[in-house]
Amino acid sequence: MNRVPITLLFLATWLAVFGQTQFPTLGIPLDIRPALIVYAALTHGMPTLLGIVVVSSLGTDALSANPIGISLIPSFLPGVVLNLQRHLLLREQRFAQVWLGLSTGIAVPLLTWSLLQMETQPQPMGFNLLFRIVLLGILNAAACPAFFVLFDGLRDAFEYKPIAEMGFRSDREIKRGRT
Repeated sequence: MNRVPITLLFLATWLAVFGQTQFPTLGIPLDIRPALIVYAALTHGMPTLLGIVVVSSLGTDALSANPIGISLIPSFLPGVVLNLQRHLLLREQRFAQVWLGLSTGIAVPLLTWSLLQMETQPQPMGFNLLFRIVLLGILNAAACPAFFVLFDGLRDAFEYKPIAEMGFRSDREIKRGRT
């Protein structure tokens, strides 16, 4: 197995963390980490998924006002659920990718917000916060199929495809009995 697609996935995760802190739009950071987590959960194994979650969560927490490690569990839970149930999910279907990106894009900020409520100064839930969370969900719904197309194309470019060989040739006649 070639490690170039996995390395490029980690590089994209690092760039997503950097872009989230450098390019806030409409007062919200452009967080596309949940879409990357969906791709890693449905395509790669558990070690790659855990690496993506740790790199993205600790990088985001280090560059924000959140306590370090607060977004590990909210990023980890949807990724592990998707990884464990990936045999039931329609990975190749675009509508499934959109819905998984939307649901994960909404679940990760909501879980992070619920963990932040356990602090000494809880954050109020209002229409503005709900609007931002829904906007992040829509952003991840749009980014998720794009990541599948991009990283599957890179995977096809850098990895060999196994050749499917049949055990017998269909044009060969098998003679039985005495000759």
